[in-house]
This record gives sequence, C-alpha cells and structure tokens, in this order.
Amino acid sequence: MIDARGQSCPIPVVMVQEAVKREGFPAELRVLVDARVCVENITRFASFQGYTVSVEEASGEYTMTLKRK
Repeated sequence: MIDARGQSCPIPVVMVQEAVKREGFPAELRVLVDARVCVENITRFASFQGYTVSVEEASGEYTMTLKRK
C-alpha cells in the first residue's frame, strides 16, 4: 500500500510509478491520497499502464485500488 496523503502532485503519481516498476506490474496496488486531483492524475497514469481503478472516498480521503486488466 502506498500512503501518499499530504503529498501534492506529481509526488503521488511518481510514488505509484516507482512501485509499479519496483514490483514488476503487480496484479493489485492500493493507494491512499487526500486530494481529488491526485485521484485524477493517478487514474490517468494507471489506465495508460493497463490498470482498472476503483476509488472509495471517506472523510476527504481516497482509497484507490488499481487492478491489472
């Protein structure tokens, strides 16, 4: 799980990129962020890399689940 709460873009996207490279395109990856713009940017990156993205929002925090297609 990547905890990118408190980070502004592009840092959360870079954290996801590094995790994908390091873990060799994992089947599933969870990401925590607290800014809607980060959700949008990570979703764009993940879709381009062949992941589907689901998002759950609670109290201004977002839990993103990226799954390989």
